[in-house]
Parts: sequence; C-alpha cells; structure tokens
Amino acid sequence: MTVVEPVPGEVVTFLEMTSPDQLRAGRAAPRLTLAATDDEALVRTTIVRVGAPYRWPSATWSDMAWADWFADPRRQSFLVRADGDVAGILETTVHPPWEVEIVSFGLVPEYVATGIGGHALTLAVRLAWNLDHPTLNGVQRVWLHTSTLDHPNALANYRARGFRPYRTQTRGHVPSSG
Repeated sequence: MTVVEPVPGEVVTFLEMTSPDQLRAGRAAPRLTLAATDDEALVRTTIVRVGAPYRWPSATWSDMAWADWFADPRRQSFLVRADGDVAGILETTVHPPWEVEIVSFGLVPEYVATGIGGHALTLAVRLAWNLDHPTLNGVQRVWLHTSTLDHPNALANYRARGFRPYRTQTRGHVPSSG
C-alpha cells in the first residue's frame, strides 16, 4: 500500500445520525439509482476516480491492499448510476451489532457540481439505515467522516442531510518549536 503523507492542518470531521428520522432528503434526481455490486474492478476504478482529486489514500493502494479491502466480509459496495452510467460510489462497513459506517461516498468528476449530490447522499443514507447484513441486529447509528481535502461542498451536504458532527481531528499537525 502506498502511504499518503498527511497534509499539515487537514481537519477530519466525524458525523453521525442516530435515527433514520434525522435524514433530510436532498432535491430529487429521479434518474439516479443505487445498487449493490460485486464487480471489484469497477468498484476500484470508481473509487480511484472519485478519490484521486481529494487525496483519498485508496486512490494509491496496491493490488494487495485492494485484495484485503474486498476480502473484508463487513464491507459492501454500491454504485450510484445516472441513466445507467456510473456516477458515484458508496462503500459501507458494518460494525456489529448496530452501526453502519459510510466509508466512501462520492461522485466521479463528470457528475460533481451537477446538482445530484444531495439526492445521491439521500439514497446512500436510506440504504445504510436499511442495510441487510448477517451481523447486524438492526441499525441504530450511521456515521462517516469527511476532510478539508474533500470537495468543498461535502461537509455542507452531510449536514444538510441531517448528519451531526461529534468529533474533529487535525491530521498532519507539525508541532511548533519553541
């Protein structure tokens, strides 16, 4: 796995929902769908396309790192499609017995800033709340994190959908000498 060096001052915000009633739907985009996929090559390509502009570590993973990722039985992959074309990705990881983490969510570059992000996230969050996984005993919490390196609208979209921040962390902090 290639290690991506931390960016001094990068702020990571962790957000959560503790009830599906907290979801505030984005503006409808009827041409969007979200469906599970086991096409590892397509998932990998899509994650790299989505994440490379924002320095996602997965954008530089080795074949072995990807093999480890796909071997984890807690993970599920979903593609966002617009009129059948791949428009984005959703990756979930279950944390038994009641939590679902949205590990990766985003749009491929040609769908960024087209007005579909709110609806795509709405679909992703609904799916997370209703995720069917043998280790889950219902879902009581859906959570994710975003970074100041992500798209400038990411945090606003998460908050607009009803996610609440519960922690921040500064990565790559270089202590001052003194």
